[in-house]
Amino acid sequence: MAKRLRWIALGLSALVAASAVAQNAPLDLQKPTRVAKAPKSGPAGGLSAAEAVARANAWLDAARVLTADFVQIGPGGKRTEGQLTLERPGKMSFKYADPARFEIVADGRSVAIIDHKLHTQDEYFIGQTPLKFLLSDHIDLARDTKVLGVGQDEKAVTIEVEDKAALGGTAHLALIFDPATFALKQWTVIDAQGYQTVVSLFNLDLTTRPDPDLFHIDETVPTRQIGKGRGG
Repeated sequence: MAKRLRWIALGLSALVAASAVAQNAPLDLQKPTRVAKAPKSGPAGGLSAAEAVARANAWLDAARVLTADFVQIGPGGKRTEGQLTLERPGKMSFKYADPARFEIVADGRSVAIIDHKLHTQDEYFIGQTPLKFLLSDHIDLARDTKVLGVGQDEKAVTIEVEDKAALGGTAHLALIFDPATFALKQWTVIDAQGYQTVVSLFNLDLTTRPDPDLFHIDETVPTRQIGKGRGG
């Protein structure tokens, strides 16, 4: 299950639990890798770490709807592409380019990993996912996670956070923002086992309201409730 959950890490790209169903996962995991640390120098342009976090919060909080193309690099170097659609609070869709076995949908209460090959799905409470803050009604990184470090170079502002509430143990995230606009460009999730998933966003659309059908979880599909289940 650990590998399957990593699709939420973005793909949300990386939940973090291990179990006997791991052989069904799409990713070929190799030796764990670690994300690079944020630059030691503080944010440029006169911003303190607190001001950088505040600007990141402001951009994330203002992004009530979002559509973007993404590229996901899994722990074994496997590359996948697709489209991310998000409507806050609580709704998200990760559609992978064909041929895609898995799909990820959040309907405001739960996150479902849909297995099109087996015609089954696993459901998780949104609060169990390491990227749950992206789906919150109001975003505050310092409140919702532990900020480990902030750094900046000419290409990016990096904010490292730790989430101890994720399913399977502590997850570490590195969030990469554009230094001029503070738009979210990329995130890396490292799960409790040390496996790393990187998701990069392109062609962001922050104005088009998504089709509500993208966020529908089909309750007629055989479903396994994991952890707290629907509604928390």
